[in-house]
Amino acid sequence: MKKIIPPYIRVLVLFFFVFGVMEYFIDSGSQPAFIKYPMVLVFLIVFLFLLIAIEITLSAVNKVTYLLLTDEEKEKLANEEALNSQKNSWYQNLMQSFTQSAPAEEEKQLLMDHDYDGIKELDNNLPPWWVYLFYACIVFAVVYLVRYEIMGAPDQDAELKAEMDQAKIEVVEYMKTAPDLMDEKTVVLLDDAASIGKGKEIFTTNCVACHRADAGGQIGPNLTDDYWILGGGIKNLFHTITNGGRDGKGMIAWKASLKPKEIQAVASYVISLRGSNPKDPKAPDGEIWVDENAPKTETASAVQTVDSTQVK
Repeated sequence: MKKIIPPYIRVLVLFFFVFGVMEYFIDSGSQPAFIKYPMVLVFLIVFLFLLIAIEITLSAVNKVTYLLLTDEEKEKLANEEALNSQKNSWYQNLMQSFTQSAPAEEEKQLLMDHDYDGIKELDNNLPPWWVYLFYACIVFAVVYLVRYEIMGAPDQDAELKAEMDQAKIEVVEYMKTAPDLMDEKTVVLLDDAASIGKGKEIFTTNCVACHRADAGGQIGPNLTDDYWILGGGIKNLFHTITNGGRDGKGMIAWKASLKPKEIQAVASYVISLRGSNPKDPKAPDGEIWVDENAPKTETASAVQTVDSTQVK
């Protein structure tokens, strides 16, 4: 019967459409998805075989339909096919090699003696495409057995574990440089003018009500001396600003209002105010905090401790 779109065109269009969709939606990095993920390749191969099988089935249905046509309809159809025979001859040869089916005119010679309510059976060989697929499954099974059971290649569970371990390493490395994923363990002190200026702006907006504009202390403690309740230094300040002071008293947690990069900037600004000696500062709170990483000359006089119940 006449077809508007040749079957081989339909197969190619559908196959490459699905192929393109999978490549677009599957994140495989710089590699094609069917190379990085073997199951994608298996799916594409099975999908291609299914398309071919459907076209072969449709071809068989067309043959049955042909047998039901009248002689006049068959003659008209033969004339139409004769006009297109040269164009489709290579495709017909290809389909014949896949199916090795006998022409409709010769099917009477293949009829078997079985007759079930008028339904008869043809003594056709198995289609080569089916046989080839069966052999391919056997080869795949042998390769799979040798690779995973004999050579001990990693299975899906092992591959998943290895990928998860690698992902954890990559996350740790990324967090070292990602400004919005830093914590008190990875934060570093900023000393450039731009960062200190940004920290001053944040401090002026959010902190002056408790610590005064010069950080000399009001409701909150003086931030310019060496006395700290929860520890000084960039890591301790980052933790305190992020999570707040002691439970039930002191400063609130700012992690819901400020990003980690902003907390880093304001903590660096506060550290830059050390020793600025504001006018009428609040009495010391907490105890002298000594930076273990600082030169010994800077910590020789840090011996006095002061009891305090206020939170810094």
